[in-house]
Amino acid sequence: MTALWVLGFSVGTLTHLTELIATGVNVYDNASEPVRWFWISLTVVDPVIVVLLLTKLRAGVLAGVATMVADVTVNWFAASTHPALAGPGLVTQPAFLLFLLLTARPLWSSDGATRPRRPHLDS
Repeated sequence: MTALWVLGFSVGTLTHLTELIATGVNVYDNASEPVRWFWISLTVVDPVIVVLLLTKLRAGVLAGVATMVADVTVNWFAASTHPALAGPGLVTQPAFLLFLLLTARPLWSSDGATRPRRPHLDS
């Protein structure tokens, strides 16, 4: 299950990176500045989530869900105020968010997310 989370955020990373490289600093220039900078920030945020998922699973789960909730909200707001910004992400990203929400609890409770407790030394 972690692999699918990593794959999803890796696709996000590559998408934002490709758009940034192809268009340069004027990427998403038809969006408002806050929306534009939010989308640009995902070029850094998404790979950080991948690293967290691989090293600190619970932190990755929290960051992943929070980021996708924000991303879907921003995307729908942007598309509702500027219909030219509507794209396939309005379908794929809510679907990915639904997957994250349905799998977050099992992933949180999985063996990879928990560490064995250290025995307490009684003095």
